[in-house]
Amino acid sequence: MMDWLGPEEWRAVALSFRVSLWATLVSLPLGVLTAYALARWSFPGKQVLNGLVHMPLILPPVVTGYLLLLTFGTRGPVGSFLADFGIVFAFRWTGAALAAGVMAFPLMVRAIRLSLEAVDPKLEQAGATLGASPVWVFVSVTLPMTLPGILAGAILAFAKAMGEFGATITFVSNIPGQTRTVPSAIYAFLQVPGGEDSAMRLVLVSVVVAMGALIMSELVARRVAARVGGR
Repeated sequence: MMDWLGPEEWRAVALSFRVSLWATLVSLPLGVLTAYALARWSFPGKQVLNGLVHMPLILPPVVTGYLLLLTFGTRGPVGSFLADFGIVFAFRWTGAALAAGVMAFPLMVRAIRLSLEAVDPKLEQAGATLGASPVWVFVSVTLPMTLPGILAGAILAFAKAMGEFGATITFVSNIPGQTRTVPSAIYAFLQVPGGEDSAMRLVLVSVVVAMGALIMSELVARRVAARVGGR
């Protein structure tokens, strides 16, 4: 791939993988907790939480990026506080990871929630009647049975993060070597004469990654489900 792609193209691919990996790893624990809350708990404001989780799917990505900039920018309420500790998201690759994680979060939560809802609550209740704590019931009963959904959600979130453009470019701009991910690089190449070949190569990379992620999520879900089910 390194011979096929030019230096600038390769930097965009490498940065996209870095951003997507961190976006997925950091958001996964919160995604599991959120999905569990939506699938198992009853509390005031549950529908509001559900709406907020899925809001990035409905809002234009540019709006989501602008809201992130207002919140996590150096002058935003959260961004200014974090800046005092040397943590800056705006116009950094970490900001690209944050934007990608926010945009991929709904897909992750939805996949995990569907997997949780497929688990028979009676199995969890049986574990509780045997004296197991709620945490141990989740670890020993719920988590193994929902592992296919968790893995599938993580893979889909990774692929979504790889393709994120609107929120990322609004929040962290399009800085070569720092925030220029694959979608941003495609956009940049299409703005200059003679950049079509580079853009096409990155388009092919995007298609391969997206299709690979879809196929992998399906295969992983089937294998883990078969292993958990003892087949």
